[in-house]
This record gives sequence, C-alpha cells and structure tokens, in this order.
Amino acid sequence: MAIHVFGAIDVGSYELGLKIFEISRSKGIRLVDHMERRIDLGSDTYATGKISYFHIQQAGQVLAEFRKVMDNYRVEAYRAYGTSAIREMTNASLVLEQWEQQSGIHIDVISNSEQRFLDYKSIASKGEEFNRFIKDTCAIVDIGGGSIQISLFNEDKLSATQNMPLGILRLYDQISHIDMRTSQVESIVEELVGAQINTFVKLYLGDRKIHNIIVVDDYLSSVAEAMQTEYVNADKLSDIVRSAGRLGAANVARRLGIMDDSYNLVYLSGIMVNYIMQRFGAEKLWVPGVTLCDGMVYEYAENHKIIPPSHDFEGDIISCAVNVSKRYQGSEERERTLEKIAVAVFDATKKIHGLGKREKLLLRLSATLHDCGKYISMSNLADCSYNIIMSTEIIGLSHIEREIVANVVRFNHSDFVYYEEQNMASDIDRESYLTIAKLTAILRIVNGLDRSHKQKFGDIHITVKGDKMLISVKPGVDITLEKGMISRRAEFFEEVFGLTPVIKQRKS
Repeated sequence: MAIHVFGAIDVGSYELGLKIFEISRSKGIRLVDHMERRIDLGSDTYATGKISYFHIQQAGQVLAEFRKVMDNYRVEAYRAYGTSAIREMTNASLVLEQWEQQSGIHIDVISNSEQRFLDYKSIASKGEEFNRFIKDTCAIVDIGGGSIQISLFNEDKLSATQNMPLGILRLYDQISHIDMRTSQVESIVEELVGAQINTFVKLYLGDRKIHNIIVVDDYLSSVAEAMQTEYVNADKLSDIVRSAGRLGAANVARRLGIMDDSYNLVYLSGIMVNYIMQRFGAEKLWVPGVTLCDGMVYEYAENHKIIPPSHDFEGDIISCAVNVSKRYQGSEERERTLEKIAVAVFDATKKIHGLGKREKLLLRLSATLHDCGKYISMSNLADCSYNIIMSTEIIGLSHIEREIVANVVRFNHSDFVYYEEQNMASDIDRESYLTIAKLTAILRIVNGLDRSHKQKFGDIHITVKGDKMLISVKPGVDITLEKGMISRRAEFFEEVFGLTPVIKQRKS
C-alpha cells in the first residue's frame, strides 16, 4: 500500500500555517502534524501596499522552520500558496524571492477565485457531511483578512458567488479609528457590512431563505473548537455574540481558551456571521474547522487519482457561468446548442489542437457567455462581453483562465489581434495566447452554424478527413444561411488548424 506524504503551506493575511498529510488509496487523507505561526502580514499590506522589514524577516524564519519540518517528515511533494496579503503587495516578487532564498520554499500567489475554490474543496474533503449540508439551500461564507466570499448553493449546485471587501483585518482597521464604546461595536460593524450584504440579498436572494450556512475562517473555528461542536443554530450564535459584547474581551478569551490578541478578530467575525445569518434567514451554522491547506491536499490527491472526486466541481463552474449568463438575459437554449456543437468540434480535432480537459472547460464557458455583452450594447458586443467576464468572478478559474475566456468571447465578435500585434496590458503568455486562438477558431465556426438561433444543428456528426473537417447534419433542414456563414468564418479556422470546414447534409 503506497502512502504519500504531502506538505501544504498557507501564507495567509494573519498567520502562516503548515499541515503534513499522509495520503493513500485505502485510508484517504490523514492529518499527521500541523503548525501555525501568527504574523500579521495583512495589516501592513492593506495599509501601505508593502510588508514591513520586520515581518519579512519573521516570515522568512518561519518558512525556514517549515522547510526543516517537511524534510524531517520526508515530504514527497508540497504546495505553498500566498493569498490576499501577498496579492496586494506592490513588491511581491522581491519579497517572494527573499523567502525562497531563505527557506528553499517556492510560493505561488493564487487569485481570489482560486483561493476560494480551494477553500470550497477543503469543505468537500469532509465527504458525505458536505454533500448532505448543501442539499438544502446553502451558503458558504469564506472569511479572509482582506475580503469575504459568499457562494450560494441550490439543489447541490453552485448558483452564484460574490466577493466583498469586508475582510476581518480591514474591518478591524476601520473600527480602530472610530471613537466608540464597547457596547457600540456590534451596531457599528453591522452598519459597515450592512449595505453590501443587503445589496447581495437583493441581487441574489430576493424573498428566498438560505437554510444552512458554512463558515470557513481562521477566527470562528477557534470558538467552535473550544465549544467542542461544529454546529450552532441561529439563536445560539446570537446569544454568544451578545454575551461576548457584555462580558468583554479578556473574560471571553479566557473562557474560550483563545489568545487575547486574537479575540477582537474572533468577535468581529462572530458579529458579521450573525448578521448574515439573520439577513439570509438561516437556521443552522456549520464551522468545519478546515483551512486552505485541507483544500490543497484534497486537490493534490484528486489530481493524482489517489482518491476519487467526491463532488462535481467542474459542474459547479459551469453552473456559475450559466447563472451569470441568465443575469445578462442570455438564451439558455442557444447556449446549450453552442456548447454541444463546440464540444463536438473540440473532440473531433483533438489530435490536431492538442488541448486538454481544462481547455475544453474554457471553451464550454466561452460558449455559455458568448453574447453576455448584448445586455449593455448590441453594437459594441465584443468589448462589453470582455469587460463583463473580466469583472465577474467565476470561482475555480485563475485570472489567466478568466482572461482566456474573455478574449475568446471578444474575438468571436471582433477581428482577432495576434500575439505579435497586441499592446494591451496582460499577463497572457505565448502559450495561453495560442489557446485563445484555437478556442476562438472553434467558437467562430460554432457560432456560424447556429447563426439563425434555430438550433438546426442539434443532430450533428463531425469527422476529420485529410485537410477537411466534415460537418454532417440531418436531412430536411434548410442550411443555406449556415453554408454561407461558415464559408466566411472558415478562413481563421483554416489558418489555425489547417482544416477546411465543410457542411454536408445526410441523405434521407
């Protein structure tokens, strides 16, 4: 029985964490050891855009310590991720280089949507407990130092997600400059978060109630651990928050066995979650006590096929995109048609384009969001679609992947700008730009095949023979328009793939 030893390092806004795991097919994921070191990187970054020299040195020493621990456990593989405090640094590359020189640990900075998706996977690592909790209407409230992410589930599917700059360290910095009594803290925090939470309710909930809430954070988890329970009902949480306001920081911290200096952040987190539960009409709260590190090991084990997937995460990404399209009045029927044809073209030309499963997902997302910009302007569809996609967080996609989708949709409606010609500020490298070209070529052909929006190509068969891509459709359908459209769109497809698309109508 092969046992893999994996290390996960979270360079967070408020602390650095290391978890050592054993992974095997028979026993799944088992936590072997964990360490946390409290270093407030977030307050530096959010205030000045840089981390102080003192904290840089502190973090470097902690990372060197983590390296020794991983060596002692003979860790085979590790992941180290920096989150919002690192993302918002103006000199991140210099600091990360220093840390790598000091510790030998390479840290990747992940986007907000990647971070939240890993947090989401960390809850999924709880298995059946997670699946049971999201069967009813449910929200995941993911609380960080710089922001919070609220993700809504309806019938097991992710329906919406939104990021808001209401992180605990940001809130603490704001209220620390306000002259107020202890008894006023709860009402002040509710005023600070109320406007944005109420807007979220108006946009995504309406009159619906969310029955269950799952909280992922570094704050309330310590309270749940002290209380020896992961579950709290709405009334109990309200009582805890009000009691904390009356008893004062020192007394509550002592009763819960948490450090005095972290109590204020725990209290703010409790106030905010309590307010969200009241506004959502939620009845039950689950604090599973997982961290980003749990998501890292789950993803590693899943990607390396050591454990089977416990949830359809790709389906959640698609579901999220479908709901974005609905918000901008997209046609769900046409999107399904385009997606089906796009997948057929992708699969038929796989040996030529050499793209994989992840790129197929990006193509499906592009088909789903292909005309979202019409909601703003039908004459400036390309740029409006690009801006909507770049401004909309799709949980599970990296920033680069979102930019790929946005460009594929844009170039579907406008002239393609070649890599050598581009002068836009972008992180896209040459390889990613080739992916954009290939997916754009496919989406243009697919869009031409359903130009009339009448779903004539629902029954389609595609084969590649020599330098031709033969598109076979059912008999009895007038495809005069589509033949004309495909001849106009074939030029770029031929340029990218070296194939000429040809429509053939099957005989009766």
